[in-house]
Amino acid sequence: MGNKRSDEISPVMASYEGVIRTPPDYWDKLKNMDPHDVCKRSLARIHPSGGFVLGFFQKDIRVDVANRCIRELKQDKWEKMDILLLDLLILVYLLNVSSRSLADDMISVQELKDASFFRGPHELKTTPLIVRYGNDFPGFKRAAEDLDGERLDLADIAYRFLPFPKIPLYYLMWGGDEEFGPNLSILFDRCIESHLSADAIWGLVNFTSDLLLMHP
Repeated sequence: MGNKRSDEISPVMASYEGVIRTPPDYWDKLKNMDPHDVCKRSLARIHPSGGFVLGFFQKDIRVDVANRCIRELKQDKWEKMDILLLDLLILVYLLNVSSRSLADDMISVQELKDASFFRGPHELKTTPLIVRYGNDFPGFKRAAEDLDGERLDLADIAYRFLPFPKIPLYYLMWGGDEEFGPNLSILFDRCIESHLSADAIWGLVNFTSDLLLMHP
């Protein structure tokens, strides 16, 4: 997920075109890495049976490297998860996250070095959330807190999400008035581009927004 040719379709972008294209060598690369280094960089833990345990929102995900799959704990048993995009995002995070700590400084998408990527077809998914929750703050609160979001004293309603240990996402929403409609901004920690490329950021934000939109 490093620098890509302009004509190259990244795995994350391909997944949003309806095809999950996880490069076959991603699992091989992870298998050949020093597990202690991976944990130090990613804040994951080594699982006693091999592989890793990584925090994802409100739950732990087991990254079963030997069997090339991810698992969630159900009734004391690690059951395989069939969410191919999540497979891909977890691998991208573990392979690319740097040792840099959080800056605890929020920035907008326009402040990212690769801000130009997030235009046109790659705009962050905000409009569906505004339509769904712009006039339903209680609904947004329920959806956000079901993802273990942390309430922030910002905007009219705001939450900090932690899809991965070093990747906080900040969702700030304002209600509409007689002149302007509701609005939503998604902010990042200033160091996010030290851990993920632009297309991986885009994919993770869209995945997070989809989880919020799926809330009943």
